[in-house]
Amino acid sequence: MKNNGRWKKIVKTLFARKVAMVSAVVVVLFIAVAILAPVISPYDPNYADFASFLQGPGSAHLLGTDNYGRDVLSRIIYGTRVSLIIGVFAVMIACIIGTFFGMIAGYFGGIVDDVINRIMEAIRAIPQIILAMALTAVFGSGIRNLAIILGISSMAGYVRMMRGQVLTIKQADYIMAGKLQGNKNFRLMFKHILPNSISPIIVMMTQQVGQTILAEAGLSFLGLGISAPTASWGSMVSEGRLFLLQNPVFALTPGVCVAVLVICLNMFGDGVRDALDPRLRGEV
Repeated sequence: MKNNGRWKKIVKTLFARKVAMVSAVVVVLFIAVAILAPVISPYDPNYADFASFLQGPGSAHLLGTDNYGRDVLSRIIYGTRVSLIIGVFAVMIACIIGTFFGMIAGYFGGIVDDVINRIMEAIRAIPQIILAMALTAVFGSGIRNLAIILGISSMAGYVRMMRGQVLTIKQADYIMAGKLQGNKNFRLMFKHILPNSISPIIVMMTQQVGQTILAEAGLSFLGLGISAPTASWGSMVSEGRLFLLQNPVFALTPGVCVAVLVICLNMFGDGVRDALDPRLRGEV
C-alpha cells in the first residue's frame, strides 16, 4: 500500500506540470499513429506513381508527393513506426546490457570493475554517431541491426549511472544484513539493489529515446541507416533537400516531425526526473 501511494504521488506530480502533460499527449499521438499506420495511411508508402512526382500539397495528396510519386503523408506515417521501434528497442538493449554490467562493476569492484570501466571509457571516447556509423558499415543497416548498433553505442551511460548507484546502495545496512543472512550476491543485486536504484535509470531511458531517434535520423540522412524503399524520416529529409524549390513540404515535414518528437520526449523525460525526485515532491 505504501508503494502504491508513492507511485500515485509520482504520477500526480508528473502530470501536474503542464509541459510534461502536453509532451506526454504528443508522444502518445505519435505512438497511436505508428500503431494505426496501416489503417490511417491513405496510400501504400512504397507505391511509386511516376505520373505525379513532386506534386505540391492538394486534395489527392495532402502533403504532396516525392521524387518517385510516393505519397509524402503515407511515408511520414510509416516513418513514425520505424523511428519509434528503433528508438525504443535500442534504449531497451542499452538499458538491459548497461544496467547488468553496471551492477556487476559496482558490486564486485576490483579487477572486474576496472575491466568494465576501461571498456566503457573506450566506448564513451568515441562519439555515438561515429561509433554507430562504423558498426553500421560492418554489420549493415536495417531496423534490427540499427536498434542493436545504437543500443551498443549508448550503453556506456547506463553502466556509469548504475555503477554509481550500486556503490552507494551496497553500503546500506539492509544489504549488509542480507549478506550476513547468507543471501547470494545475485539475489541481493536483483532483489534489493536494482529496485532501489531504478529511478535514475527510468529517467535516463525516457531522455535517451529522443536522442536515439535523432541518431537514427542522422544515419538515415547520411545513407547509412534505413535503406530504400522503407520510409524513414531521416532518409526523407536527405531525399527532399534536393527538391526544396519544387516541393519544400517533402523535406521540411519529416524534419519537423523529428524535432517535435525529440523535444517532447526530452521534456517528458525532464518531467519524469522531477517527479521521481523526493525533494520536488515535498518528501524531504
